[in-house]
Amino acid sequence: MPFYRDKIYPYLVNTFGNPLPIRKIRQQVIPLAKGNVLEIGVGSGANFPYYDSARVTKLYALEPNPGMIRLAELALNKTKLNFQLLDLSGEQIPLEKESMDMVVSTFTLCTISRVEDALRSIRRVLKPGGKLIFFELGSSPDPDVRRWQRMFEPIAHRAYEGLSLTRDIPSLITQSGFHMEHLEAGYIAKFPKSWTYCFWGIAIH
Repeated sequence: MPFYRDKIYPYLVNTFGNPLPIRKIRQQVIPLAKGNVLEIGVGSGANFPYYDSARVTKLYALEPNPGMIRLAELALNKTKLNFQLLDLSGEQIPLEKESMDMVVSTFTLCTISRVEDALRSIRRVLKPGGKLIFFELGSSPDPDVRRWQRMFEPIAHRAYEGLSLTRDIPSLITQSGFHMEHLEAGYIAKFPKSWTYCFWGIAIH
């Protein structure tokens, strides 16, 4: 449904998608980005205020949703970042091989449909030794919570344009050829646990 995808969904994400627990983790991980940086699935631009413009040479902001792009451009224009917006999906990164120092993904690897293809594309554009900064929803280690996650999965998928609550994000990243440098995980809110288990960290190409 293009109207929901391009109008309602961007509004929902922009209004409700960045509560305090999420902002706190963004504040931890996003300032680590430096050099030529690609962010995939930038959404409405919630990460942009946390980039250090003195460390980021250029930010390539990838987002396929037209409604999100409009919001992201407004957010980027409020920063001092040197940026370029790219309007393709994460599986189709229109950048040169080994051209990026870092790639950032927040709530994209848990949403994008062909996540393995996206990770291969990320590895292609990263320089050897380049880093992937990630912050994603994923599968809880608690069997009871996982049952609820499986139950809510169809709702999450429809309401949030493909969102999966049950992906093992660290395994997907390492199986794609990355080495985990730093990994944290946990519930970022006490309720509902089935929607709040996250992984965040850094992986090396």
